[in-house]
Amino acid sequence: MTRVPTPSIGRRSIIVGAASATLSLVLPVGPGAATKLTVTPRQTAGPFYPTDWGGDSDNDLVVVTGEATESFGQVVHINGRVLDLDGGPIANALVEIWQCDANGVYRHPRDERGGRRHDAGFQGRGRTRSDVLGRYTFRTIRPVPYPGRTPHIHFAVEVPGRRMLITQMYVFGEPLNERDGILNSIRDLRQRESVMVRLDEANGIEPGSLAGNFDIVIG
Repeated sequence: MTRVPTPSIGRRSIIVGAASATLSLVLPVGPGAATKLTVTPRQTAGPFYPTDWGGDSDNDLVVVTGEATESFGQVVHINGRVLDLDGGPIANALVEIWQCDANGVYRHPRDERGGRRHDAGFQGRGRTRSDVLGRYTFRTIRPVPYPGRTPHIHFAVEVPGRRMLITQMYVFGEPLNERDGILNSIRDLRQRESVMVRLDEANGIEPGSLAGNFDIVIG
């Protein structure tokens, strides 16, 4: 697989820029909204929830502290907000993601066996907290399929006093979406559409990258 070169740009400036760009593309919502938002559906955490959060586990999964090279795969900026049903922002929510690398291997001992090796340049999992406006952002790679699954990114959102939400984000337009059993177990069409994210070119954020917006609504 060809490594996509990443320009020499500071991680912090890229991530902040991505969040700002995304905010300009979304419609404002708030307590005055006429209708309730669609609750983000719960999904399985899968067999590869990270067993080790030690070391580098920030919101930039493309660069790993101590590794000389960055990850394989196309860089994607995922931005969004954590919201309540009325569209109000939820601040200080812990947002986690985890996904396989560009070769379809998770950073997990159950997946790294039989000669399979996780890309050392890919962090594999990341954590951040939503800000006062409910915003969060991650710099990662475009998810890839592996046997039995369409491309997806796992999310876990923890809000004090509420049950943790575990869900998955999918790529809009992926042909394998139609055959993915976990995705299609979401019977409510509005909820299924709510976890589909369109990934568009984002050269203004980072040359050669993509960007998408994934708002998470806590019921």
